Amino acid sequence: MAKQKKKSLNIEEQLRLLYDIQLIDSRIHKLEELRGELPLQVKFYEDEIIGLEGRINKFKEQIKTLGVEIQFHKDVKAKAEKDIARYKKLQENARNDREFKSLQEDIDYFEGEIALAEKKIKQALTQIAKLEQQITENEAALEAQKRHLEDKKAELDEIIQETEREEAELKKMKEEYMQQLPERLVRAYNRLVNKYKNRLAVVSYDESYFVIPPQVQVEIRDRDRIIVDEHTGRILVDPGLASEERNRMEEIFSNLNTSSI
Repeated sequence: MAKQKKKSLNIEEQLRLLYDIQLIDSRIHKLEELRGELPLQVKFYEDEIIGLEGRINKFKEQIKTLGVEIQFHKDVKAKAEKDIARYKKLQENARNDREFKSLQEDIDYFEGEIALAEKKIKQALTQIAKLEQQITENEAALEAQKRHLEDKKAELDEIIQETEREEAELKKMKEEYMQQLPERLVRAYNRLVNKYKNRLAVVSYDESYFVIPPQVQVEIRDRDRIIVDEHTGRILVDPGLASEERNRMEEIFSNLNTSSI
């Protein structure tokens, strides 16, 4: 089957098509950027949850360590109490004051051990109470973040699906527009789009990064030949044409959004 011959377009029609394609590409680029940002937002909540879980586990480990410490001091206290009881019994049978005083010094030492153990136990219990409070607060924050993450994931999944549908429609439209242009313009456009990070190949001269001389502006407004920016190589159109095409394409984009929902 013979390939259908392209309809011959005048320069203004070509410029309008080029600018329409640029608007389509810019919209696709925005959708891609949006989808690129959305996973970062989800990751933020996931990282927050990991951080909170890690903090809670750390607090629980600290409580376990303090529990071991408390048991150690309880054992010290119990042993000291037994030693005191033993030395007091020995005091009852002391042969002289010197032996009695010596035994009393041992009893005083063990009483000091008991006092120190009780102090350490009290300090550890205070720390445990603070840690338990922190666990309670962090668990509440964790549950809240989990709910936020669940809601955000659902919201983002919906947005991603919608943007993917819209992008598919935009790419189809772009391909249809591209087929109407001469091959040389298609190649030139694709080369420029791939050259610049912002993917701008066709711009209104009032949006150019460089000042366009008045005489060149007049020639651009004539719309009878393709004019490129001598500094960047971008294809230039006049603000009037750009405004008309932006308004027309915005209506088309709006209808795309409505139909994709």
